[in-house]
Amino acid sequence: MRFAEYFRAGNEEHLSRLKARVYRIIFYSDTPAGKLFDVVLLWAIVLSILLVIVESIQGLPPVLKKVFEVMEYVFTFFFTLEYLCRIWCSREPRRYIFSFFGIVDLLATLPLYIGWFFGPVRYLMIVRTFRLIRVFRVFKLFSFLEEGDRLMRSLILSSRKIMVFFLFVVIMVISLGTLMFMIEGGRPDTQFRDIPSSIYWAVVTMTTVGYGDIAPATPLGRMLSMLVMLLGYTILAVPTGIVSAQFIHDRHIFDAVGPKCPECGSPVTDDMNFCPHCGLPQQSRHSVPS
Repeated sequence: MRFAEYFRAGNEEHLSRLKARVYRIIFYSDTPAGKLFDVVLLWAIVLSILLVIVESIQGLPPVLKKVFEVMEYVFTFFFTLEYLCRIWCSREPRRYIFSFFGIVDLLATLPLYIGWFFGPVRYLMIVRTFRLIRVFRVFKLFSFLEEGDRLMRSLILSSRKIMVFFLFVVIMVISLGTLMFMIEGGRPDTQFRDIPSSIYWAVVTMTTVGYGDIAPATPLGRMLSMLVMLLGYTILAVPTGIVSAQFIHDRHIFDAVGPKCPECGSPVTDDMNFCPHCGLPQQSRHSVPS
């Protein structure tokens, strides 16, 4: 019994060390193995995205399609193994699984497996649609860029302000479209046949796209159209200003504070057990597992 307990304790200690080593390689890049893993993962992401783009070209030779299919199996196996390893060695698996990059990692591995459960003929278009999810691997590139991480964090922190602004724009577009329908809708040969068409015109005009398929004919309608055009130039700059202000604010905070999370660079304090942004345990700043 003592030997069995000793053997079990030895296995648990060995497994704990193995988890710590895998965790160090996957989540850090301060070792040769960690840097090599990041380089291999980066190239795998880029090549898989290029594979999706080239694979969409019509008229490819059958031999090349077969090669692409084999490469997709290899990439899917690699990303699946990476995803499972991250869950296995993570100190908080649930936090990683439901995080942004955890969801992206899962979506990057799903298309091939989804194809196994659908018929090759009847559901071919559905499977091809799911395979386009592989493009979401491009979001993982942000994890290799410090400025990309900061930009993503600024977008997340600014999301509430942007959503309020977006709601304001939606209300304004509906109001302007309805007003244009009231002005132009009474004409017999009008292009503003209903309120949805008028709202479509307001969106196209305010975003300065200007397809030209719907245009006002009355002087009052043209005056409103000019107002919407000028309004569009001022509105388009607001979300950029919101994100830029948040980005600069975060940059000043990062430069001012001392301790930072080694994973995402967010400011942390010594009494924090986990990073408030990425969830990485902060004990690793003091004693990184060997």
